[in-house]
Amino acid sequence: MEAQLQALLHSLLFALALPQVGLAAVFLVALVSATLLPMGSEPVVFLLVRSDPSLFWPAVLVATAGNTLGGAISWWMGYGALRAFERGLQRPPPNPRALAWLGQFGAKACLLSWLPGVGDPLCAVAGWLRLPFWPCVAYMAVGKLLRYTLMTAALVWVFPGS
Repeated sequence: MEAQLQALLHSLLFALALPQVGLAAVFLVALVSATLLPMGSEPVVFLLVRSDPSLFWPAVLVATAGNTLGGAISWWMGYGALRAFERGLQRPPPNPRALAWLGQFGAKACLLSWLPGVGDPLCAVAGWLRLPFWPCVAYMAVGKLLRYTLMTAALVWVFPGS
């Protein structure tokens, strides 16, 4: 069983290391993981960088771009949910304290979009509140770039290649 798992991991590493697949896979996984779907992109970034250390910055930048685009999609989903709410529903929005907190910090709160569990909904709530789109995207990008840089560097340091 362990040999099969190692063979599967080796195959995955090989597939992600292919130049024509690796960065595209990182972008796609980072994009999907930034929507409201529960998924992590750090392992894919780490596996690619571990298989080819020269791809550290390209992988971090591509993951940041994909994750930021996913955050922007979540922003638009929140904005669309607000419009649907305004058209049909007459009950109050969920958790008014959280909405007030986010409204107080504005687009700067999107720096926290990298946080697991709360970051993706935060982007959607920013859209719900109609916070300015481009400043939100800029703050998302900064937070996500810092996360990918630090996480990938830490993983490469803790688990150096052989």
